Amino acid sequence: MTETPIARPSGRAADQLRAVSLEPGFAKHAEGSCLVRFGDTHVLCTATVEERVPPWLKGGGKGWVTAEYGMLPRSTHTRTDREAARGKQSGRTQEIQRLIGRSLRAVTDLKGLGERQVRIDCDVIQADGGTRTAAITGSWVALHQAMATLVRFGALAKVPLIDKVAAVSCGLYKGAAVLDLDYAEDSKCDADANFVLTGSGGIVEIQATAETDPFQQEAFMELLRLARQGADDLVAMQDRAVA
Repeated sequence: MTETPIARPSGRAADQLRAVSLEPGFAKHAEGSCLVRFGDTHVLCTATVEERVPPWLKGGGKGWVTAEYGMLPRSTHTRTDREAARGKQSGRTQEIQRLIGRSLRAVTDLKGLGERQVRIDCDVIQADGGTRTAAITGSWVALHQAMATLVRFGALAKVPLIDKVAAVSCGLYKGAAVLDLDYAEDSKCDADANFVLTGSGGIVEIQATAETDPFQQEAFMELLRLARQGADDLVAMQDRAVA
């Protein structure tokens, strides 16, 4: 890795997030919602509470949190057909929505939720890299709001969340470790990684890939350091969003 500052297409410093905003309560009818913006990546996350659980959980005294993810046809430079029109979801879509569900369940007290399910829908309005990380970060806000709604109506005594969870990407761009890749960097990086981290410092999941030559442990540790810094900033934003 180079030790000198690298010129990023966006002009950001290596350790600088894109402009991030979390707008809770964006969707009028959902129990919880958040419009999340990571730069030019915009994702609408909504949370729906159902007073039932999947059949395989019935009678077990625990709830469930699951997620669905999709990209709107003109979220990218050219129109993409809706997956419903194709008749099946892509492997990428299935992988991302499972990641979102796992990430949220990792910080949810499922027993405290009771026998009810929260369904998270993540719809990408505009994509410029990092849609899955934005979706996870915004979904936690939507989930918290939905659970707070249950508390407000007396269905729960307290919000059954044991921690916060946020996600951010990092990568090696022109030999330098950089935080929060946009599309211009993601499409040309030497390696990229998605980090799902909790507010208390835990690791939920890391997805890291060398796009060209293998990278060394030293470089990975620098990516992890940047991701922790970025996640701490995102968690602080989540705190403010649900305050």
